[in-house]
Amino acid sequence: MSLSTQIKQQFPHFKSELISEIITHGIEKTIPKDTELLRVGQHVKVIPLVLKGVIKVFTRHEDKELLLYYIKPNESCIMSFSAGINQLPSIIYAVTEEESHLLLIPADKLRFWTTQFPDFNSLFFYQYNLRYTDLLETINSLLFDKLDKRVFQYLKDKANVTNSNPIKISHRQIASELGTAREVISRIIKKMEADGKLKQNTTTIEILDL
Repeated sequence: MSLSTQIKQQFPHFKSELISEIITHGIEKTIPKDTELLRVGQHVKVIPLVLKGVIKVFTRHEDKELLLYYIKPNESCIMSFSAGINQLPSIIYAVTEEESHLLLIPADKLRFWTTQFPDFNSLFFYQYNLRYTDLLETINSLLFDKLDKRVFQYLKDKANVTNSNPIKISHRQIASELGTAREVISRIIKKMEADGKLKQNTTTIEILDL
């Protein structure tokens, strides 16, 4: 399948003129799993359009992380877009959750494309709404949900975005991304296993109540 056809299929609201610009100036690239794409303080050079795979966006304090949202196929990173168009350093980290096929848009094209192509703007208006909802859900979960509910929802979300069950993941990684201690996660996982919600193997966790 040609890149032009793939873009038309995954971003059907893009007009031909915009697709031509993207193909001319964009960089098509496959990025391995667990590759850092962006870190706090880094100036944004490219904006990813995800054709295949998943990107994890998070913030970090000392040795703890807080998962903010995932970027899935047919989506882009609104935080990168905002930093890129305003020529500001990033305030988030972005890492590939799995091997990902990306189309990298040069940040120096953003201002021109947003004024010339309304269809390009529509993508990021949608992304703003989507990420605003994601962040509200994260805040509500932090404020009102017990940790065991957060852990179970986190595992379900990861299984859904990666389309995998069992999930290859460690207690330490779960603790890091939820901003808590590994020992706490181990106790919660053990209780969930006793309750029949999931099953642990050596390096994976299988959700039985997905």
